Amino acid sequence: MADPSSYRPSPGQIPDSPGVYRFRDEHRRVIYVGKAKSLRQRLSSYFQDLAGLHPRTATMVTTASSVEWTVVGTEVEALQLEYTWIKEFDPRFNVKYRDDKSYPFLAVTMNEEFPRVQVMRGAKRKGVRYFGPYGHAWAIRETVDLLLRVFPVRTCSAGVFKRSAQIGRPCLLGYIDKCAAPCVGRISAEDHRDLAEEFCDFVAGRTGTHLRRLEARMREASEDMEYERAARLRDDIGALTRAMEKQAVVLADATDADLIALAEDELEAAVQIFHVRGGRVRGQRGWVTDKVEPLGSADLVEHALQQLYGEEKGEAVPKEVLVPALPKPVEPVAEWLAERRGSRVSLRVPRRGDKRALMETVGRNAQQALALHKTKRASDLTTRSRALEEIAEALELDSAPLRIECFDVSHLQGDDVVASMVVFEDGLARKSEYRRFQIKSFAGQDDVRAMHEVVSRRFRRYLAERRETGEWAVPEDDEGEAREPGEAGPRTPEGRPKRFAYPPQLVVVDGGQPQVAAARRALDELGIDDVAVCGLAKRLEEVWLPGDDDPVVLPRSSEGLYLLQRVRDEAHRFAIRYQRGKRSKALRTGPLDAVPGLGETRRQALVKHFGSVRKLRSATVEQMCEVPGIGRRTAELVAAALAESTRPAPAVNTTTGEIIDDDER
Repeated sequence: MADPSSYRPSPGQIPDSPGVYRFRDEHRRVIYVGKAKSLRQRLSSYFQDLAGLHPRTATMVTTASSVEWTVVGTEVEALQLEYTWIKEFDPRFNVKYRDDKSYPFLAVTMNEEFPRVQVMRGAKRKGVRYFGPYGHAWAIRETVDLLLRVFPVRTCSAGVFKRSAQIGRPCLLGYIDKCAAPCVGRISAEDHRDLAEEFCDFVAGRTGTHLRRLEARMREASEDMEYERAARLRDDIGALTRAMEKQAVVLADATDADLIALAEDELEAAVQIFHVRGGRVRGQRGWVTDKVEPLGSADLVEHALQQLYGEEKGEAVPKEVLVPALPKPVEPVAEWLAERRGSRVSLRVPRRGDKRALMETVGRNAQQALALHKTKRASDLTTRSRALEEIAEALELDSAPLRIECFDVSHLQGDDVVASMVVFEDGLARKSEYRRFQIKSFAGQDDVRAMHEVVSRRFRRYLAERRETGEWAVPEDDEGEAREPGEAGPRTPEGRPKRFAYPPQLVVVDGGQPQVAAARRALDELGIDDVAVCGLAKRLEEVWLPGDDDPVVLPRSSEGLYLLQRVRDEAHRFAIRYQRGKRSKALRTGPLDAVPGLGETRRQALVKHFGSVRKLRSATVEQMCEVPGIGRRTAELVAAALAESTRPAPAVNTTTGEIIDDDER
C-alpha cells in the first residue's frame, strides 16, 4: 500500500486547464483515467486526508504510485481522450458497464454485390446497415419472415448462394417466393440492391409509402379483375401490418430518440436504453456496473453516453437523447454527440407528456434489471472479496492476492506437451492475458520438469521487461533467452498492458507437492521471493504449499476454495483446448506442408491447378513450373516430397511375421 503523499505533485506543477489524467500502480499499469475542467482542482481533491475520501477512491490512491496528465484545448477533447484511454488501458478502477449477453441486430450487408439479410452480433462492420438491437434473435427472424413476402431479399449464406449458382437451381425460399433468387439470375444485381434498399427503408420506419403503393396496386388489380393478384397483394399488406404491430407506437410524433434510465444503489448501477425510431421501440439493451468510484447520476449518464456512442457515427446517433440527469457541464457532451452524428443532437431531461411517461417505463425496466442482477449474482463483488480474503488467510499472505496466475500442463501420452497460463484479477478471469506454451527443453512425459520450464519462462520474460524499463536488475544469465513469436515484447511508453509486464501476488499450479516444488525452485533460481506459490491437487482438493509435508485443507463451503477450483479448472480447460488443437492440426498435415518455402497461397494454387494432390503426384517438374509463382527449384522440392510420401510400405511375410527387405523381393 502506497502513501499518496509520496507521489503527490507540487501545486505549481499541475496546470489550471482542461485535461485528462492517469493514475499508475507500481508496475506502471494504468489503473484509473479521468478528465477535468481544471486539472489542478481535480487532482488536488485526491490528495487530502484518506479518511475524507470515498472508500474506493482511497483504495485507488493507495494502490497507485504515480500520476500524470495531458493538457487538451477544450472539454470536448478531454471527453474524447478519456474515452479512448479507457478503451485502450481498461483501468480496473474506472466504471465498466458489463452485460451478460451480446445483443442481436438485424443486419443488411449492403457492402456485398447481392445484399443479404441476417442476424448479427458483436462488433459492427463497415458497409453493413444495422437495425436494433433486439432482445431476442427469434424476434428478428419472425419479423424478417413476414417482410420477405413483400421484400424477397437474399438471406442465404455465401456457401448456399454459390452452390445454387453452380447447379442452376435456387434453394427452397426461391421456390416459395420468399427470395428473388439472384443466384440463378431471376433478378439483376441492381434490382436486387433496390429491393434491399426498400427493405431497409421499411425497417427504418418509413412504412407509409410502401403500404400506400401496395394498396394502390391492389385496387388496380381488382379493377382489372385480376383477383388472384389482388388477393396476393392483400396478403402482403397484412404481412407488413403484422410486422408493424409487433412494435407498438409509443410516441405519436414519429420521434427518433434514445431514452436512457438508471437504477442504482451504493455498490452497483443498472442502465437501460430504449431505441425509438419512427415513434416505435425498435430495440432495447442494458448494462450493469460496479460503482468502483463515487459517481452520481449525472456521472453515470456521461459514462453511459460514452459507452453507447463512443464508436458510432452518422444516423447511429439519434437526433434526440433523453436522460434522467444531465452531465455537468452538459455543453461538451452535447458538442461531442453532435460531432459523432454530424449535426445537432438534443440532450435533455423529459419533463411532461408521452416522453416523460416512456422514460418512467424505461426506469422501471432498469429497476427490474438491477433486482434481477442481484438475485442472479448474489452480491458478486462481496463474494469475490470474501474469497480473496479467505485465500490470503489460509496461505498466510500479507494481503489479498488481487492477481492470480495458474499454470497447467497437458499432453497425450507424452506427445504434444503444452502448458497454459490463465490470469484472474479481482476474482474475475482476464482472458486477454491468457498465454500458451510449447514445451521445448525436452521430449516425453515429465509434468514436474515441464512445470519448472513454464514458470521459468514466464518470469524470465517479466524480469526482461523490468530490465528494459530499468526497474529491475536482471541476472546476466537470463539475457540469452530468445522470445517466442507473439509471446512477449517491450511495453509501449503509454503503459499499455503487455503480456508479462507485471507479476502476480499468487501462482497456482495444477498438482501436488512435486509441481509446487518445481514452481518454487524456478522462482528461487530467478531471485524472485515476493510471489507466493501453492498447488491444488485434484484428488481431495487440498492446497499444497512449498516445503510443507501436510496440505492446507479448506472447508468445502469456502468461497476461497471455490475460487481456486475455478482458476484451476480454467487453466486445465485452456491447456486441453490448445493440446487438442495442435493434435488435430498435426492430423491434417499433408506432404506439401513439409516443403520448405512453400506457403499456403502457392500450395493452394498447386492443388487448384491440378485438381487434387493425387493428380499433382503424377505431374512432372515442367508441368508444375507452369503454375504461376512456382519456380523450378520449388517444383523439384514438391516432386521429391510427394515421391517420399508415396513410398510403398514394407512387405511382411504373413507366415513368419518377418519384414521382407527390398533385395529379397
